[in-house]
Amino acid sequence: MLFTVVTFIGFTVLVAVLSWWKTRDDDLSTKEGYFLAGRGLPGIVIAGSLMMTNLSAEQLVGTNGQSFAGNMSTMAWEATSAFALVVLAFSFLPRLLRGGIATIPEFFEMRYDTFTMRLFSLLFLVAYVVTMLPTILYSGAVALVKIFDIESMFGINYFTAITIICVGTGVVGMCYAVFGGLKAVAYSDTINGVGLIIGGFAIPILAFVALGKLDGGGFMAGVQHFITATPEKMNAWSAPSALPPEIPWPLLFTGMFVNNLFYWATNQSIIQRSLGGKNLAESQKGAIWAGFFKCLDVFVIVIPGVMAFQLLAAEGQMDATVGLAADQAYPLLVMEVLPKPLMGFFAAVMFGAILSSFNSVLNSASTIFSLNLWQPIWGKNADAAKVVKTGQIFGTVVGVVAIAISPFVMYFGTGIMNFINECWGFFSMPLLTAVLFGLLTKRAPAVAPKIVVPIHMVLYGLSKVIPFLDRFHYLYVVFALFVLECVIYAVCIKVCPRETAWEMPDAKVMDMTPWKTGKVWAAVGIGVVVVMYIVFSPLGIG
Repeated sequence: MLFTVVTFIGFTVLVAVLSWWKTRDDDLSTKEGYFLAGRGLPGIVIAGSLMMTNLSAEQLVGTNGQSFAGNMSTMAWEATSAFALVVLAFSFLPRLLRGGIATIPEFFEMRYDTFTMRLFSLLFLVAYVVTMLPTILYSGAVALVKIFDIESMFGINYFTAITIICVGTGVVGMCYAVFGGLKAVAYSDTINGVGLIIGGFAIPILAFVALGKLDGGGFMAGVQHFITATPEKMNAWSAPSALPPEIPWPLLFTGMFVNNLFYWATNQSIIQRSLGGKNLAESQKGAIWAGFFKCLDVFVIVIPGVMAFQLLAAEGQMDATVGLAADQAYPLLVMEVLPKPLMGFFAAVMFGAILSSFNSVLNSASTIFSLNLWQPIWGKNADAAKVVKTGQIFGTVVGVVAIAISPFVMYFGTGIMNFINECWGFFSMPLLTAVLFGLLTKRAPAVAPKIVVPIHMVLYGLSKVIPFLDRFHYLYVVFALFVLECVIYAVCIKVCPRETAWEMPDAKVMDMTPWKTGKVWAAVGIGVVVVMYIVFSPLGIG
């Protein structure tokens, strides 16, 4: 255990030192320097930060928990993200970067009006504080409590152990996000990404070896066992009537697509990395390369869940239902297959993944509050240093609130990823439609999002209490509401159009030359997704 603790601290400190070294001379007193990394991020750093912002403990623990309780259809959360990232690269980014946009709410004020900007700013902040930040901390604590056996080490109960890890992780994450700005966050993301690639891929490789031993063989015997032992779990094309954690196949072309488009193209904590690119080409590279990474994610955060089922649940060692039991599947798999001397390194990688998501979301929350709420209302005459200082104070307050909420996530009982995605359903489609119609039409009026937001939240909320609708996957409801909201925007454009046609102004903040070979690489990425769905289908091994 001592060696585990020492290696954990060693790798964690190494990441902190390297991040400080890369950003030690940066000017964090300006808005662009602190919130957008000085608009100087290269494509590979954007891609790494996008991946690590998305890929955190809630993914490692939660998505593997979904495949543990369901089947390979849960890979839709990862692989199909490539389609949304292509739309981000070639449709959204050229428009947003041309206007010098720093935040999505800032675009709403430019495109609609101040009330719309503040409305969506508040929605983002509520979603971050109540849903994302506490869940990130809790999901990481689930893994670290198991790896370090915190309960036995200190003689405490599970809730107290979870609380200790949530507090420790939250405090360290706040230091990155509050005092380092986006560039420190992005570089720590990239360094942690290298560790996650090594540690993340080591788990399925070692699990293949462990599966092979069940049949008296080695790695290749384990691959064969994985493919043949539970064929019902190999199929990524679940029935249209399937319920969470599975993804019905019609949703691949409907609800999942619009949900991914919301997440990758309008979610501030994600798109902020792309908005920090040094030019359009680098931002596009970051988005497309992130699509490739998301395909690789399947081997790290989906397949191990199935392996955990084959190694643990199939032998009767643990419950195979969704919820708390399924969320423990990945940590227990790690404990089962990873050699003890490597446990500290893997714990540090897990810790880095938690920090990457936590500090990225916290930085985005600070950005939205400072630039879209505080400065326009209370800080109209404040200088840049004051705006940054306000963001740091707000980030500290939000971090403390998130830490206080995080241990209680364990009582929600629907599984980590299900909880996150269903909560996002209250906000996702109004955000997406406001950006879509704002960017792609010239006459969408400011009244449209004001109508859509309350209608969506009421109808989505009703879908959670109407018994008839519990027969349908919640992403069907999300897509139906998306269609309804598109109709509302179309009616508003017809009945009460904007008086003057809107054009995105040219802020001339960067080189807007697109990536020359970008569309070729985008096509290759889409081809990879198609091949994956053929492999995990009745035509392949499903």
